[in-house]
Amino acid sequence: MASSREPRVLLPQLKLDELLEELQARIDAARGTRDRVHSLLEAVLSVGRELDLEQALHSIVEAAAALVDAEYAALGVIGPDGRTLSAFHTVGVSDEKITEIGPYPQGHGILGELIRHPEPLRLSKISEHPASYGFPPNHPPMRSFLGVPIRVRGQVFGNLYLTEKRGGLEFDEEDESVLSTLAVAAGVAIDNARLYEDSRLRERWLLANAEITHRLMPGSERSEALDLIAERARDITGSALAEVAMPMADTPSLTVEIAVGEGAETHRGLVLPLHEGLMGLAYSTAAPVTSDDITRDDRITAEPPRFLGLGPAVAVPIGTGEVGARGVVLLVREAGRPVFSDKETEMLQGFAAQAAIAMELAERRQDAQQLALLEDRDRIARDLHDLAIQRLFATGMTLQSAGRFIEHPKAADRVLRAVDDLDETIKIIRSTIFGLRTREGGAGSGLRARVVRVAGEAAPVLGFAPGVRMEGLIDTEVPLRIADHVVAVLSEALTNVARHAHAHAVEVVLTTDGREVVLRVADDGVGIPSGGRRSGLRNMAERAEQLGGRLELGGAKSGGAVLTWSVPLPGEA
Repeated sequence: MASSREPRVLLPQLKLDELLEELQARIDAARGTRDRVHSLLEAVLSVGRELDLEQALHSIVEAAAALVDAEYAALGVIGPDGRTLSAFHTVGVSDEKITEIGPYPQGHGILGELIRHPEPLRLSKISEHPASYGFPPNHPPMRSFLGVPIRVRGQVFGNLYLTEKRGGLEFDEEDESVLSTLAVAAGVAIDNARLYEDSRLRERWLLANAEITHRLMPGSERSEALDLIAERARDITGSALAEVAMPMADTPSLTVEIAVGEGAETHRGLVLPLHEGLMGLAYSTAAPVTSDDITRDDRITAEPPRFLGLGPAVAVPIGTGEVGARGVVLLVREAGRPVFSDKETEMLQGFAAQAAIAMELAERRQDAQQLALLEDRDRIARDLHDLAIQRLFATGMTLQSAGRFIEHPKAADRVLRAVDDLDETIKIIRSTIFGLRTREGGAGSGLRARVVRVAGEAAPVLGFAPGVRMEGLIDTEVPLRIADHVVAVLSEALTNVARHAHAHAVEVVLTTDGREVVLRVADDGVGIPSGGRRSGLRNMAERAEQLGGRLELGGAKSGGAVLTWSVPLPGEA
């Protein structure tokens, strides 16, 4: 009887083990792919949460290193020239090691290859690529390499560089795919961070403009507004030094009225030419002027040395358009800091333009107040003339007529004296009326402008232009009587230098702290001889003594003579 069972197929045990191992491998691969996709999503979310640009860039580098299991990672930001790197963010290299290696790379070799050809680049050995030319001393060894560009709104922002995959492995296509995906997310995150940064920056500029307008409109001094412009511009742009220069009336010069920050004391009061230097060019062209390194810029005069340790700079006119520039603001960053970008310059220019409008409105308001004051003075003068003087004149005539009928000598004498007093009173009132209707001196009558004119007039005789520096509220705190003496002493001092000193350089420094005014004239000539005529010096000394001041003569360390003429200001001991 035949059996109803079907024969069983027996598989060799070895074959079954192989199938189980292959299945397990595929499960592990699927699990690995799932975990990697999960890690990629986490990385995308992580970099997308950052709104601070610097922190976002650091998060991108960290995420890239973790995703492809690289020991070293970096993100190079391409500079404005499109050929070099302006910033370099690293992961995997300690600060001590970075110090040993030296400056960050500029974008040559393999790094430059990705800048020139912004496409993913994967190498098993960096040294085998034609663009490679080795590493600097103290640089850690690196073999495998993977680089991908990061694009923001279609433009290459920078590149991700990954080296040394852990375990001695090489970067594969999957690593390249994952990193390229992260680069897309990074581009969006960077764009968002930049937009957020721009909005915050614009908000800070708007608040600064509002603060300046609020300060100017109630009638604050112009110097306070200029100081606020310098302080806010320096703070917002992260600059080490900020200056504001204004034109000097009737002279082809600018004077640095405000300077804040590093080395500010060497800049205040400097007199600069209108068509030279960053500030002069910005003022004369009514357009921004930038410099990558102000210490090496041919447009900046070497003397006096005042930009040590500084680097990128930008000068922006205060106000443009039909009315032209009202002044110039100069910002300088520390050496090694990023240059001023076009967007930063544009925002700064907008800030300066709004500040100029605020200054214009404040001046118009002051003009309106001044006009109202002058109209009120005219009314008072008219009333004094038409009412008070006529009444006094009539009273005097009446008394003079009545005097003829007074027989008592002493009484008649008193009446005549009263008539004389009325005449004197009328004269005083007329003098007061004249004072009410007389305006102060016109433009260009200030002490600053007069000092610059005297120095300029002495240049042909000296054979060179004297250096001029002024500090303090020269035009407002030094009265006209003392200002006349200052101008006379300066003219005499420069004449003496031209005649006797045989000098090649002269420095004129005029300062005031509200208590006294000090004029210092120093030259590099032969000094003051022991004999000879000293009438000029005697005249200067007498002028100082008349005003309660003094004249001091001395020698300079480098040769030559130093004349110091100082007098106290009214109200000071």
